[in-house]
Amino acid sequence: MDTGSTEKHSVIHYFNETPWDFPLPEKFTFPFHYQPHAISLLAVEKLQSHLEVQQNWVHNFGLSASDKTVIGKMFGVLVVMTREGRLGYLSAFSGKLAGSNHHEGFVPPMFDGLADGGFLNAGMHELSDLNEQIRTLETRKPPNFEQEIQSLKTARKIHSYRLQNEIYDQYNFLNQAGEEKSLRAIFEGASYKNPPAGAGECAAPKMLQYAFRYGMKPVAMAEFWWGQSPKSDSWKHRHFYPACREKCKPILTHMLAGMELEEAR
Repeated sequence: MDTGSTEKHSVIHYFNETPWDFPLPEKFTFPFHYQPHAISLLAVEKLQSHLEVQQNWVHNFGLSASDKTVIGKMFGVLVVMTREGRLGYLSAFSGKLAGSNHHEGFVPPMFDGLADGGFLNAGMHELSDLNEQIRTLETRKPPNFEQEIQSLKTARKIHSYRLQNEIYDQYNFLNQAGEEKSLRAIFEGASYKNPPAGAGECAAPKMLQYAFRYGMKPVAMAEFWWGQSPKSDSWKHRHFYPACREKCKPILTHMLAGMELEEAR
């Protein structure tokens, strides 16, 4: 964990108001069933106001007539106390936003698979080359093409497996005690054969990881949906939602270990 000052971090949004007019929660939010605390609602109000007016990026939330393909997004806020005793909040989005993992004012991802020159881009190019070789053989059908195709498919399977494991190895999660646990170890302990796709990319783990890394104390959190739902009416604009159980529960069980949590409500 970083032991330096947190004053330099541009992703912390400090409260200009004096939020001591209402008591802070004595226990941290139970992320799977909660009513947002007043301090979380204040942070959410500020983030939503920012989303309504910001012009640094464009994302098709489905909130205007010009949005064709609708991609609503889950956002989160994590109220934190810094080592200097200042109260503020972190914010994050689930997955990518406007085609990028990085945006001003939001915590960074634990792993940026879109980074130029990274192993993921190189690995995906290699997979594309293997796929192209297979398609070419299937079209031209040269002598012994079936054996060559089978050999290429085996190579593709091995490469894909190694690439996926290398991605898993980029995710190591902290808790308040500074204990680190890998993505694979977390899901193996939860009786998963493999971590589900997108594990570690939700808002809550990203915010908690940043807080623990820089010695901030989590106070409360909330997550809300912004935009229209791309597939069904499951997600409602501005509505609050619990952390997902499939991808987040095993991770958050580790990250919140040792913290006093509110009762589910």
